[in-house]
Amino acid sequence: MKQRPTRPARAPQAIGSTGWQRTIVRRVGTHTWLKASSTMIGIAVFFAAYFWVLRHPIGDVTTMPVLALDRWLAFEFAAMPLYLSLWVYVSIGPALLPDRRALLGYGAACAAIAVVGLALFLLWPTKVPPLTAVVAAEVANHAGMAMLRGVDMSGNACPSLHVAFAVFAAAGLARELRAIGAPRWLLALSAFWCVGIVYSTLATRQHVVLDVVAGALLGAIVALVHAGWERGIGRRAAVAPLPIRVRSAAGEP
Repeated sequence: MKQRPTRPARAPQAIGSTGWQRTIVRRVGTHTWLKASSTMIGIAVFFAAYFWVLRHPIGDVTTMPVLALDRWLAFEFAAMPLYLSLWVYVSIGPALLPDRRALLGYGAACAAIAVVGLALFLLWPTKVPPLTAVVAAEVANHAGMAMLRGVDMSGNACPSLHVAFAVFAAAGLARELRAIGAPRWLLALSAFWCVGIVYSTLATRQHVVLDVVAGALLGAIVALVHAGWERGIGRRAAVAPLPIRVRSAAGEP
């Protein structure tokens, strides 16, 4: 009786991180202290400049108009954690950058967003409209929300730098995640997080729709310029000639 040939055993599947996960770990572990310190210092300097401009506007402060979408969206205190999560979100991009040059370019782009936004706040100060009586009563019942509005003074409204930084961070994260071969669900998670942050600026009444649109445009424009600059650096590195080693007559390298 003939025996049926046995199938070769499958090779055991690798247990642990896949390639993209290992790349994330390696990138996060590269220049960790430099990335962390530069991100924290950058955020601190931004806030110092932001609050100085908030308290020293030039000229009269313009109240931003309310659109139908603003009236349709309900106030949601539950959106506050999403609003505050921006500062976690914008810290992920620098952590995934591969080297110091990329970190420097990323920081320069963030500085450009801050400079443009703060210049507009200084020269054309704006604020969100006063809260309705119903929303004001809800805000008063939440200490965290009341403190946020008290500190922020509902000024420096247009463009929303909250949205500008979120959009820029989303574009940078998408580029780095694609570069390391991350799965699509991770890119989708990043995009949904960005959308949630944008929504939270409206749901917490920190901004109106026009602020959000202006902030999104600012973030997108800087992201496009930054991406073009990165591509240019990559092309120049690809065509750079390799150094040629010449041996001496004695045969020494």
